[in-house]
Amino acid sequence: MTEPNAAQPRVGVIMGSTSDWETMRHASEVLARLGVAHETRVVSAHRTPTRMYDYAQAAAGRGLKVLIAGAGGAAALPGMVASLTPLPVLGVPVESHALKGMDSLMSIVQMPGGIPVGTLAIGKAGAINAGLLAAAILALEDPALATRLAEFRQAQTDAVAESPI
Repeated sequence: MTEPNAAQPRVGVIMGSTSDWETMRHASEVLARLGVAHETRVVSAHRTPTRMYDYAQAAAGRGLKVLIAGAGGAAALPGMVASLTPLPVLGVPVESHALKGMDSLMSIVQMPGGIPVGTLAIGKAGAINAGLLAAAILALEDPALATRLAEFRQAQTDAVAESPI
């Protein structure tokens, strides 16, 4: 994974393993389309806990404003990161082979009170929506991004042809 945008990243897109990239690339693509500087990293809660801890602790100080965390199976990454940073964390359940992502969804959505994780849909749709939601959060204080996001949404609307069924 490379740096999608050379500007100061405002969003961190993290995942538990390189195999999660097939899902999480959709969040990165949406952010790139909207001109949102972001970075992508593999930060596993189980295999690289020190890296995960360091990343979460330093994220706000490095200028990140929102984190998107994708994880499959036990899906500990979004919740662990949320417990270590004041930044908004958006969790994307990655589809697993055994339970089709339901295990990931349940792991991410069942956070204890006080450790919020905004949980999105399983898989590609969740990653796309995480990118859009991160952009919407940033757009609250970025009028140019708000305009690009509105244009994106209008283009989506315009792409739906009005025709009788």
